Amino acid sequence: MDTSMTGAGLAAFAGIAMGLSAAPIKFMKSYRYEHWAFINSFLALIVLPWSLAFALCPDLSGAVRVLPVAVYIKANLWSLAWGVANVLCGLCFVRIGMSLTMGILTGVGLPVGILVPMVVKGSGRFADAPALFSRAGTEIMGVTLLLVVAVAWMAQAGCEREQALGHGGGTGGSFSAGLVMAIASGVLQAGLSFAFVYSQGPLTEALLLRGASGSGAVAAVWAATLPGGVVVNTLFPLWLMLRRRNAAQLWNSKDLCLCLARAALFVGFLVCMGSGMRMMGALGASLGFGLYQGFQTLSSQAVGVVSGEWRGSGRRPRVRMGAAVVLMLAAITVMAFLKANR
Repeated sequence: MDTSMTGAGLAAFAGIAMGLSAAPIKFMKSYRYEHWAFINSFLALIVLPWSLAFALCPDLSGAVRVLPVAVYIKANLWSLAWGVANVLCGLCFVRIGMSLTMGILTGVGLPVGILVPMVVKGSGRFADAPALFSRAGTEIMGVTLLLVVAVAWMAQAGCEREQALGHGGGTGGSFSAGLVMAIASGVLQAGLSFAFVYSQGPLTEALLLRGASGSGAVAAVWAATLPGGVVVNTLFPLWLMLRRRNAAQLWNSKDLCLCLARAALFVGFLVCMGSGMRMMGALGASLGFGLYQGFQTLSSQAVGVVSGEWRGSGRRPRVRMGAAVVLMLAAITVMAFLKANR
């Protein structure tokens, strides 16, 4: 089988895993945002990636030591940006509502994550990405536009659903400030992908030379580049717990197990996304990001449907959402076709 198509499949699976990672939250009874965010960040960004890295990389410390500190600083600044995006996203849910927030985040984040690696080349295999205004770049820009339109329709359908169910838009704070934060979060959320794209080349090479497996090298890259994101993703919910004096609720065995399942899905997403991007070659940074984002959006919407979020919303929002799903599936199919013909 063509490794690039296998990579596309892994990127798609990564998106599904990421979209499904929200499902365990719906079954939590005691945990609030700060509880599951703290535990999930600790497990998914520290414990599990480093455990995989040490298990699958024979000389991890040797590989890490040979690279300049600048490589890690650059990667961790990107993951820090992603961590800030997560905090802003939570604030936007309150200010402008979940559907509009996710629409803006994905609508802004998609073109940033897809197009920037063709302007500023990544490391390793991504250094040979085609130029933005090459034939391949123009085709990818066209598919990106389709994805953004599909996301806009989804956001509109979500807003209509909230109105039909009487939930309204935001519930507090300045609406205009919420829009600005959502746009900023959309740009910064691409930092998770960029942390890998702009650092994986030298670190992966050093790890493979020391006997690491391909998946082990990918896990080690994530372990080395995620500490920047850990700072925000753990300290902010920890601060909330201390402020609200509800840290004792962490010791809920059922919700703790659900957090573990969510962390496992997230780490599976990381390994599949990184491996898939590398297997897709020069275009992997752009097309891998697009495929993962598309399937993440579709799978998260599927979770919403199964959990009853659209029950009683009326015909018009459901029809609009159906049209958006069809358009997104068409765009993803075209994106996979572009990869197959490169």
